[in-house]
Amino acid sequence: MLELRFHGRGGQGSVTSAELLALAAIAEGKFAQSFPSFGPERRGAPVKAYARISDEKIRDRTAVTSPNITLVLDPSLLSIVDTSEGLADDGIQIVNTTHNAKFLREELGMKGKLVTVDANKIAAEEIGRVITNTTMLGALIKVTGIVEKEMLIERLKIRFGRIAEGNINAFNRSFDECVIEE
Repeated sequence: MLELRFHGRGGQGSVTSAELLALAAIAEGKFAQSFPSFGPERRGAPVKAYARISDEKIRDRTAVTSPNITLVLDPSLLSIVDTSEGLADDGIQIVNTTHNAKFLREELGMKGKLVTVDANKIAAEEIGRVITNTTMLGALIKVTGIVEKEMLIERLKIRFGRIAEGNINAFNRSFDECVIEE
């Protein structure tokens, strides 16, 4: 089973990205779940969302505390949230940042395999707003291949309708532009 934790701020689409990933996995015949973790937070407050994907039935309904992958949708969270918490030793962190993996590791103590992408820039240019959820999914699919790229794009079309094009372009750019630490 693959367990993911999404770190973002209210209104950035962390919950939506976890849901879109789960829907794409289900459409491929896998078992999946997604759910948020927040209380009375408002737009801009730190939030977490979770997803699990498996070839077998998922019975665990608790928060993801030992993720295989974390996604950091908002770089400002790096100074206030330990996104590495509970990360598996062979885990991956996908980070929206203008910094490289060496900086993240040395200056912020981030662990795991690091994947970086300037999702803010891509989202601003392709969507017209700095909402990075669909952008970050592009890097996730590039690194993991957990679902087929076209299956996720199909979910984007369904979810976003007439505004899907910008989200699909952001997704594809992130897929192409993310930097995977060697």
